[in-house]
Amino acid sequence: MNKKIAFICTGNSARSQMAEGLCRYYANILGKDITVYSAGSEPSGYVHPLAVLVMEEKGIDISRHTSKSIEDIPIGEIDYLITLCSDAEKNCPIVHCKKVFHWNLPDPAKLSGTEEDRITEFRKVRDKIEEKILYLLENIEG
Repeated sequence: MNKKIAFICTGNSARSQMAEGLCRYYANILGKDITVYSAGSEPSGYVHPLAVLVMEEKGIDISRHTSKSIEDIPIGEIDYLITLCSDAEKNCPIVHCKKVFHWNLPDPAKLSGTEEDRITEFRKVRDKIEEKILYLLENIEG
């Protein structure tokens, strides 16, 4: 039976986009019947180029993803809702789903510094999301 997972953050430009790509990728590998969404409480209108870059390093192409609002996804049909920051946790509409998770992760898009420093932070956040998604997928039916 198909399960629906939604990843929500503020801008839907980095964390939730990486989560959507990683979850779709691993659900496919694991043979899980899962539909994956991502959205933002205040969508930025773009997908951060460094998110695209660090996902390409994993062989996952999110370059065609778009930044979406919560209203752009079927929020009332979601089985598992994951917020990726405290802002999204506070601003996410109340939905009745099987499970809600709060993964409060730093926003790599807001970091300053050299390009290499920023890429390093994007990689750290990507890897943390990947770890959490693998655990999630191992523990849900679908």
